Amino acid sequence: MSDGRRVTSADVAKEAGVSRATVSYVLNDVPHQKIPETTRQRVWEAAARLGYAPSAAARALRIGRSDIVLGLLPDWPIEHVLGRLIQQLTNAFAEHGLTFVVHSSAHPARPLREIWKAMTPAAVLALQEFADLEAEAMRAAGIQVVMAMHGSIRGESCPPLVSEHPIGALQARHLAEARHRRIGYAYPDLPGLDSLAQPRLDGVRKVCAELGLPEPAVRTVPLDAQGAAEAVREWLAAEPSVTGVCAFNDDVALALLAGLNHLGLRAPDDLAVIGVDDITYAALAQPPLTTVHRNTDVIARNMARRVVDSLEGRESPAEPVPDELVVHVREST
Repeated sequence: MSDGRRVTSADVAKEAGVSRATVSYVLNDVPHQKIPETTRQRVWEAAARLGYAPSAAARALRIGRSDIVLGLLPDWPIEHVLGRLIQQLTNAFAEHGLTFVVHSSAHPARPLREIWKAMTPAAVLALQEFADLEAEAMRAAGIQVVMAMHGSIRGESCPPLVSEHPIGALQARHLAEARHRRIGYAYPDLPGLDSLAQPRLDGVRKVCAELGLPEPAVRTVPLDAQGAAEAVREWLAAEPSVTGVCAFNDDVALALLAGLNHLGLRAPDDLAVIGVDDITYAALAQPPLTTVHRNTDVIARNMARRVVDSLEGRESPAEPVPDELVVHVREST
């Protein structure tokens, strides 16, 4: 169209030489309509020529909800695994005809309530817990699904969609099987990551208790060589000394390797280190980093399925979504 106005279904009907009802049936893929394939093709070609985009508002009225799933990100660095998970969630929701839109709470982002009121999504998927009053307001506004990936909605008994506990347990078992009897835990120095770090630490603690090992020695490790070196010194000076460390993720583990190097030491001879996430740099580290690999594509597909099931009134399992974890053993342990 050259007059600057929005192309309508009436324009498509005129271009294709059919009724507006036929255009609606074809573009909305309405079942049980006996429309010849040649007519369908003509409608699609006319819509493409004119650049017709169906109204999202009209579609929402027709099906009773929008096709948007709003993803709420906490104030975390968007890199490595989180970036990959966002892409995989986008793809997984697209397979169900849903659009995944992400909003970060990092300052100075607009308040959450302004976002969901403006978008009126069908569902909200939060990576971290949020207030139950906010969840109640969303549901009162007609948002059918509100889920928390890590943690839960405060004031509700729903479990998290994804459990971090098995990651720490797997790390600790790997070190214990390598005959490490005193284990440390490298906690991240970003407070916003507590909802991930604490359950992983709990997993390490549980395995240590089961195996009769001392309580893990916890140190907060910054992402710089000197700060990490200080944590290494404290672990090695402990009585008995720590010989293997479970790091919160690969970034923290790489900082520990840098800290060891800063002290003229090396993993695993002086201190074994295992990370989480299997980022690209893990295999390139010196020495190459042992790490826990997580199949985030499986997680994304299962989370999308949980949301879709809830939207369609099907009951979802109470337990967390399946999580495929594998230790990629390299030289650091």
